[in-house]
Amino acid sequence: MAMHMFFEVRIRYEKTMENGQNKKVNEPYLVDALSFTEAEARIINEMTPFISGDFKVKAVKEVNFSEIFFSNEESADAYFKARLAYVTLDEHSGKEKKTYTNVLVQAADLRDAVKKLDEDMKGTMADYKIVSIAETKIMDVYLYKPEEEK
Repeated sequence: MAMHMFFEVRIRYEKTMENGQNKKVNEPYLVDALSFTEAEARIINEMTPFISGDFKVKAVKEVNFSEIFFSNEESADAYFKARLAYVTLDEHSGKEKKTYTNVLVQAADLRDAVKKLDEDMKGTMADYKIVSIAETKIMDVYLYKPEEEK
């Protein structure tokens, strides 16, 4: 199975606000891609139909998420970064060993994010602790789709 690489791609464009005013905004999106170049090309392809006028890719940076937990609920319109510590026992010393990882959780609010994370982690055999969890500014996530290989 291929390793996922996630890139935070920031775009700048003029957005029409609820009050009808136009405002320049910088928005981050998460893109599943194999390289910086592919991430930039994919966000341009994904966003072009939704943005009238010009937009610019301002930054592309690799981010470290081992997994993304999505929600189908309409109220789950935010993304939360959670840092988890998996707790294992060292066979030789018998001491607790912690391995850290970052995951992204789609949820309505902080409480919902913790609840969804716990629900999604029920199927794992590993003991874990939530070290931190915070809302991100990520607007949307674009996963790699095999039909895009063409």
